[in-house]
Amino acid sequence: MIPYPHIDPVFLRIGPLQFRWYGLMYLLGLSAAYFLLKTKAAAKHLPISKEQLYDLIVYAALGVFLGGRLGYTLFYNASYYLQHPLSILAVWEGGMSFHGGLLGTCFAIWIFCRKKKFAVYAIADLAVQAVPIGLGLGRLGNFINGELYGRPTDVAWCMVFPGGGELCRHPSQLYEACLEGVALFVLLWVIGTMTTPPGTVFWSFFVGYGIFRIIAELFREPDVHLGFFFDALTMGQLLSVPMVLFGAAMIARGYLTHSPPSQPSLRTNT
Repeated sequence: MIPYPHIDPVFLRIGPLQFRWYGLMYLLGLSAAYFLLKTKAAAKHLPISKEQLYDLIVYAALGVFLGGRLGYTLFYNASYYLQHPLSILAVWEGGMSFHGGLLGTCFAIWIFCRKKKFAVYAIADLAVQAVPIGLGLGRLGNFINGELYGRPTDVAWCMVFPGGGELCRHPSQLYEACLEGVALFVLLWVIGTMTTPPGTVFWSFFVGYGIFRIIAELFREPDVHLGFFFDALTMGQLLSVPMVLFGAAMIARGYLTHSPPSQPSLRTNT
């Protein structure tokens, strides 16, 4: 057993104001995303300005937040929020869904591309490479908060989490940080260096994340109010399976229908 570090979720207090590690992780993730996208865009000679990159980050952040919140209310506790609809706005009570955030971000990027007249896949392939940074940092935030911990185990590196009773558990937040953060970042980075049909990097994210999430859910404690579906599967796994299948189908479709253009373009025809 390894002792849980008991890090104070609040890293700075100024009077009544509290600054939490989890919020800091969001800020760090968005900042890192901007600099990564700026570097990637320059390397690929994509004509996107600094101001447009700022706008892209803002659109994506709104998509993550709104989609994540609505996704949680729909996927994880629909019956409660149908009875208490005003609680949907109570974001301070917690409750965010990655899968909802993903849908929200996809919609936000689509709106951004239509408004700025960019080709959707050109922006999506660029933007998605920064997502694992935010995912990895977010899982570290979960670990600091002592939430979303793993299932009981007797492995040598198990931990007793404050909210998990006396049982020693998998530090599944760290597993997810390694898989959804580090491993997925490397995977997308490698694919991003290859010559592939438009959308390949974007849909590879769907496949990679879905597979890594399914694996991580084998060690993560399911939500108490949901438990297991079909005595074996968690909600996270049920939502990730379609990601893998649809992403793989879209990658295959891209390779079957793509004809390499003579000049790659970021802009749509106007």
